[in-house]
Amino acid sequence: MKRFRFSVVVEHDADGYVAMCPELQGCYTQGETYEETLANIREAILLHVEDRLACGEEIPTAESVSLTSVEVAV
Repeated sequence: MKRFRFSVVVEHDADGYVAMCPELQGCYTQGETYEETLANIREAILLHVEDRLACGEEIPTAESVSLTSVEVAV
């Protein structure tokens, strides 16, 4: 069994949480709690990777990930 590591971004909003995996375009989910959202994104990533492998596609991985925030004055 091969293991892959992906970055995940989780944001809190008015309805709960939203998570996305930047390496896998279109791979995102949501949940009411942080824990539920992490479980959902793990499942979404698993299904995404299984589908890519079944189609003979490469699995993209990130060399390094940097997360920061910027302030913009308007």
